[in-house]
Amino acid sequence: MHSVLVRRVDRAALGLIFGAALAVAASAPRREPFHKRVSENEAGTLAGIRSAAARRIERVFAEDAGLARALLIADQREIPSEMRDRYAAAGLVHMLSISGLHVAIIASAMELLFQVARVSRRGAIFAAFVSTGFYVAIIGAPAPAVRAAAMLGVTMASRMAQRPTSPWAALAIGAFAPLVDARTVLDLGYQLSVLGMCGLIAGGAASRRYLKGLTGWRLHVSRELVVSIAASAVTAPLVAYTFGRISLIAPLTNLIAAPIIGIAQPLLFLTLILSPLEPLARFCAQAVHPLMVAFDQVATLAAAIPAASVVVHATPLTAVLSALAAGAIVRACVSRYPARPALIGVGALSIIVAGPASPTAYRGEVELHVLDVGQGDAALLRTPSGRWVLLDAGPAWDGGDAGRSTILPYLRKRGGTLEAFILSHPHTDHVGGAASVFGELEPAIYWDAAFAGGSAAYIASLASARAEGIEWRRVHPGDLTSIDGVSISFLAPDSVWTVGLTDPNLASTVTLIEYGVVRFLLVGDAEREEEDWLLREYPAGLRADVLKVGHHGSSTSSSDAFLAAVRPRAAVISVGARNSYGHPSNDVLRALRNAGAEILRTDQSGTIIARTDGERLEMEAEGERWELGRE
Repeated sequence: MHSVLVRRVDRAALGLIFGAALAVAASAPRREPFHKRVSENEAGTLAGIRSAAARRIERVFAEDAGLARALLIADQREIPSEMRDRYAAAGLVHMLSISGLHVAIIASAMELLFQVARVSRRGAIFAAFVSTGFYVAIIGAPAPAVRAAAMLGVTMASRMAQRPTSPWAALAIGAFAPLVDARTVLDLGYQLSVLGMCGLIAGGAASRRYLKGLTGWRLHVSRELVVSIAASAVTAPLVAYTFGRISLIAPLTNLIAAPIIGIAQPLLFLTLILSPLEPLARFCAQAVHPLMVAFDQVATLAAAIPAASVVVHATPLTAVLSALAAGAIVRACVSRYPARPALIGVGALSIIVAGPASPTAYRGEVELHVLDVGQGDAALLRTPSGRWVLLDAGPAWDGGDAGRSTILPYLRKRGGTLEAFILSHPHTDHVGGAASVFGELEPAIYWDAAFAGGSAAYIASLASARAEGIEWRRVHPGDLTSIDGVSISFLAPDSVWTVGLTDPNLASTVTLIEYGVVRFLLVGDAEREEEDWLLREYPAGLRADVLKVGHHGSSTSSSDAFLAAVRPRAAVISVGARNSYGHPSNDVLRALRNAGAEILRTDQSGTIIARTDGERLEMEAEGERWELGRE
């Protein structure tokens, strides 16, 4: 009777979990814009606790703070986009999202500590649970951690009562515990947490079924590999839909990275606990630093391996197939007859992977995507027919660039051809990824202000354009082109103006995009001298609904007179988190607010999208959409 009841609970739990996953993947309900509810949320007790923990982490961990925030409090806002991309390629991005994994590590470490202190078995279990609850509380109770704590409570109660409990039933309780706020179901960390645990349970069941003949170290290694493969396979569809890629190397990287995190996590927790004693906390942070470097190195090396991951398109079909694949893989692991569900799961994944090879039709509005490329600039203009224009290509760094890590995956995920590239000026943080993009997508035209001199990345972009047969055109004021009804005109720079300049910023290409009555103005790194030139040349022609703010919000740009002429409804700042330049300037932020602009920043919101049908203007950031009112 007990086994029948457990099987029924298992099936009900599985159905509820994957039904929720399918609903989440297939449709995202509209909510109040994130920027309108931040202050509301921050007023909450848990949000305040989490913010306090984040501040302590910033103080103590220095250069490791971004990664430490992700691992301790599931906060990825300080993780650069190129870092998230390589963790996705390496199959380790769930370790930045699933703080539930780390809760389990903390619980195991605390139980072991109490046992070493000669506390009774029951006492050690109870003390570990209380300690883990304390950890979840001081990090602000993020949904994955609440899920893990609820599961832990069920499991520990079962152990203390010496009664068997279905892991699926425990997971069902854990999955629904954080849903006091129903919007939690839309949180990526929560979704990965639940699916990751599904994979671990399913992998454990598969290893018990198929590894009966092994013993010793062979059993241990094989079991870990099976569980890793199952967990990676179950979370892969969600990662594919979110990040546009499936990691093929994930089972191996998880085997290598898991022990590192297993050692690092208790040390990270200890450092957080000791943060009021700053010298001692800094000592612990320095002790855990080599482990953080090793963890990041695993992701870096794995992502650099050729064919480590495959790119997929994020479409509604991908969402449905992702849920189907995840459910089928779990079913194959736990079923006595795995062939059929395994075939369904592999088939669904195959269709997802084959998606980029199929043309993606797009009939929609005009979109301006300001990409999160860290401290640099890259924006994509999408026409109503789904064709793209790239404006700047982000930075380059030793061993990589934004073109390969961010722009190419972003475009492949959405489909469509790249028609043209527009460069504002030849600094590396604007042209760093251009050569990589040219080598893959071959736009027809390269628009360039042709400022004399340039960085190595700029020279590489010219060489790549020549090699790929891309037509190079010099920008002149008054030049105009149109793609699918979208007007793109160039206001600057003028060769007479630039001839005596030594700073490429002052010779930035200024691009005005018009569709219907809606206008976007992108000014590169133009500073006040060029803004004054624009005011003289176009005294009544600078008005724009969306302003891509100049020079990452530096105090050298965005004069009061210029903002008064533009009168933007929205001001988008492309800027890297914790950048060494102090961008954006508080004075510029104040000036933008005084000008009546709604301010959006890539370091806070990630990629930002402005969307229009020629009349209405809608903004999108962090998965939220809202319409901007008219002037």
